[in-house]
Amino acid sequence: MRAEPPPLVLQRLGRVEYLPTLEAMRAFTEVRSPDAADELWVLEHPPVYTLGVRSDPRHEPSAATGIPIVRSNRGGEITYHGPGQAIVYTLVDLARRGLKVREFVRMLEQSVIDLLAEGGVTAIRKAGAPGVYVGGAKVAALGLRVSRGRAYHGIALNVDMDLSPFLAIDPCGFPGLAVTQTRDLGVAGAADTIGERLGATLARKLGHA
Repeated sequence: MRAEPPPLVLQRLGRVEYLPTLEAMRAFTEVRSPDAADELWVLEHPPVYTLGVRSDPRHEPSAATGIPIVRSNRGGEITYHGPGQAIVYTLVDLARRGLKVREFVRMLEQSVIDLLAEGGVTAIRKAGAPGVYVGGAKVAALGLRVSRGRAYHGIALNVDMDLSPFLAIDPCGFPGLAVTQTRDLGVAGAADTIGERLGATLARKLGHA
């Protein structure tokens, strides 16, 4: 008989500020018990640039934008979050599920690829550049933090947003990288709806119907 997967809860948080959410993820991960349910947090953020642990100042905005810049503890480089972007934070005990970090990254990417395929869009991953791309433009970025086998942070999918703040930075550390969004790719749905679909797609890949 196939073993039941560990429990999983999907939380819909709406639009929430970045820093309190980061602190909540960190606290959850630090105090969670070995049998605590994993959680997927579906949400949006107000405008904010976030810097990963390896972020290079050369990729940051060269002029004032009025958008806060926050140093995070996730992997990766600088990125932008804003209204109209669907974010799924993945508070998942990888060790308990027998998942390696690279395997989990591919699972996150594949969740976006599968979701876009349902809308008739062909998306790919790129070696050495985590995330999901359509026609050379990045549509989803990801970054994780793993502590004692437990992951947090997750994936951000551009849905229906103002993409101009990306022009002030080198997205994910790549100068001149184009970005796109599901609306411009002909995929219907608001950020909250698509975020919920993305969370459900990932949940299925984790073994939950």
